[in-house]
Amino acid sequence: MSEMTATGRLFRTTAIKLALIYLAALTLASGAVLIYLSQNTASVLREQVVDTVDAEISGLADQYRIGGIRALVATVDARSRRPGASLYLVTDFAANQLVGNIEQLDDRVLAGESGELQRVIYTPIGGGPRREALARVFQLSGGFRLLVGRDLQEQQYFRSLLAEAMRFWLFVLAALGLVTWVFVSRRVLKRIDAMTATSRRIMSGDLSERLPVEGSGDEFDRLAIGLNAMLTRIEALMQGLKDVSDNIAHDLKTPLTRMRNRLEEALRSDLAGDSKARAVLETTIDDCDALIRTFNALLRIARVEAGSSDASFDEIDVSELVREVAELYAPVAEDEGGGMELRVADGLRVSGNRELLVQALINLVENALKYARQEEGEGARVELEARADGDEVLLGVRDHGPGIADADKERVLHRFVRLEASRSAPGSGLGLSLVAAVARLHRGRLELSDAQPGLMAMLRLPAAGGAGGAAPAGGD
Repeated sequence: MSEMTATGRLFRTTAIKLALIYLAALTLASGAVLIYLSQNTASVLREQVVDTVDAEISGLADQYRIGGIRALVATVDARSRRPGASLYLVTDFAANQLVGNIEQLDDRVLAGESGELQRVIYTPIGGGPRREALARVFQLSGGFRLLVGRDLQEQQYFRSLLAEAMRFWLFVLAALGLVTWVFVSRRVLKRIDAMTATSRRIMSGDLSERLPVEGSGDEFDRLAIGLNAMLTRIEALMQGLKDVSDNIAHDLKTPLTRMRNRLEEALRSDLAGDSKARAVLETTIDDCDALIRTFNALLRIARVEAGSSDASFDEIDVSELVREVAELYAPVAEDEGGGMELRVADGLRVSGNRELLVQALINLVENALKYARQEEGEGARVELEARADGDEVLLGVRDHGPGIADADKERVLHRFVRLEASRSAPGSGLGLSLVAAVARLHRGRLELSDAQPGLMAMLRLPAAGGAGGAAPAGGD
């Protein structure tokens, strides 16, 4: 299967398409040239045969005018004994052969129209295989007939040489195509694959990666050098932005924490005896907590997107992990008058960070509980599922709320994006951003789709070892 995939990927590359186009164009051009040469050579050889036959006839006609039939027979007899491709035959009125180098010939040839060039089949003197020739037949006085022709064996041999040359050239073209195939597949495609692999590592968050440069100075090296310079600039900008974001988050988090601590001290002091002042202090503390949570989320997203999470990756039983999250939040859903459905396949395992995956699932569940109400007064109903899909493990959370418009499904994965225009509801718009960052860190992805009604948030993660899970268990 992998070989078929590699072959299909090879045929989709621009390099192999150009190589095949050039090979096809060269083959057509070579074939056209060989056909042109063959046809023109055959025409030239035919003209030579006609000229030779006409010259022979002219000479024999002079002999016949000067010495009559006796001189013609003597001349034909002398010429017939010479080696060569010329053919001669003289017959009497009864078609009896008087002289010549043809042993057998179809009678219809001699009975044909006088002087017409025709293709004949004959047997040479001494026997042997029948041959092909071009000849003219002339009627002479007294019922005599004269045939003068030229054997075509040399032309046929020459045409066979051309055909053999064409076959050899086609073989050479096929060999050139094979060499091109090997070059493209082993060198060009190898370099493209290396660039693709490096690009994927860069997209996964490792901006220190660079495209390979072999030093040959070809177009791949020039492309890699240009892209590496761009990546160096992007890495510097991203690092500067990250440093600024981290410094702002740290610098603001510290005074917020101190402010919260002072407010708690104020609550414990005599000032807290005033009910209005106490309410103000408690509200301010809640606002500080929300800001601190926001800065903590920003810092965590930055670390996850940079691929620098503190915890290491282990093989995790996500089936058990989903059940733990469901057990934690099922009472919350019941307190709101709703419930939680659970469909989990056994034995689902992924390689990842347990803490981050738990945080991602919690964010999805809390988001679903927040928007799961179908109508006013009706409890929230949330569905959790975990199943295998080929070489992936799917973790899904569905609510029955209003859902998200298609135009906003990509936008809500960005930081601080909230679909509520008034932004009066609690939250900072960082929950789905963190889930998407965790998915990318685990080489997976977060997909949002319509559940009709509601929203289905599906976390797709590569299965550990490519193994799927067992059949889904019954709903809990």
